[in-house]
Amino acid sequence: MASGQIKMLQLYRNLIREAKNWNAYNYREYALRKIRHEFRLNRSIEDEEAIANFYKKGIESLEMIKRQSTIGSLYSARPLIIENQNINKSSVKKSL
Repeated sequence: MASGQIKMLQLYRNLIREAKNWNAYNYREYALRKIRHEFRLNRSIEDEEAIANFYKKGIESLEMIKRQSTIGSLYSARPLIIENQNINKSSVKKSL
């Protein structure tokens, strides 16, 4: 695997990991959908300059997500009902 592909894969994993740290459900789910969509949309890019621009944009997005998740953790709110339903469903599956 080329070093560029490894860097992109690491960027993808870091973006997903940081987005999952977001306390606000709506922001977290939006970020996860957006990250997956952008990587699927741009996976066939072969132009080196376009890849470099995409990587740079991804790094900037990663930094923004880190900042926003930190700020969001300072102002935590109670979980939404939908978040509780997801927790209950996963605990039911584990018990079966």
